[in-house]
Amino acid sequence: MTQVCLVGSDDVNLRYELLSRETARNALATYDLQEPFANTVAVDTVSLGAAVALLNDLNWYLVRFADAAFVRDPSISETEWLSRNLVAAIRDDDIAPEETGRFLKVYGIVDPDRTSDADDEGPTEVESTPDTQSVEADGPPELVEPMLLTRTGDTIPDYDLQDVDETLIVRVTESEFGA
Repeated sequence: MTQVCLVGSDDVNLRYELLSRETARNALATYDLQEPFANTVAVDTVSLGAAVALLNDLNWYLVRFADAAFVRDPSISETEWLSRNLVAAIRDDDIAPEETGRFLKVYGIVDPDRTSDADDEGPTEVESTPDTQSVEADGPPELVEPMLLTRTGDTIPDYDLQDVDETLIVRVTESEFGA
């Protein structure tokens, strides 16, 4: 299954904004909505093309209420997400999937308790994974401060904007990287 994850803007409740509008609600009606991270909406689709079609259907709402949209397709990567622009380029055969791993936007993932306490002294143990199936009882983890990185070999530089529990890697287009 191909997963789509929509990341809401800081000043809105993304789930509420999408479900309170008839067209967006209808576009999402056939999907099981999940919240893998705070203020996100995620769904499983049948293919990369279906993911792009859903994002296109929701475009008006994404422009107004979302900061980002990611797609994870297991035929491209089991662990890394793709930006909306990159997944559209792959679908349109403008870029080959194997050529997508160089430019990255890496988000920190923190436990919700840690984001409310900026003076936390160190990482806490987190048993959940950044998977759309896992949500802790006290709320989902939060995505924080994206960092642009370039992969030059098999490894990527460490995320160093703040102390985080985990990271979420999003492959982006060269133009998104340079913007």
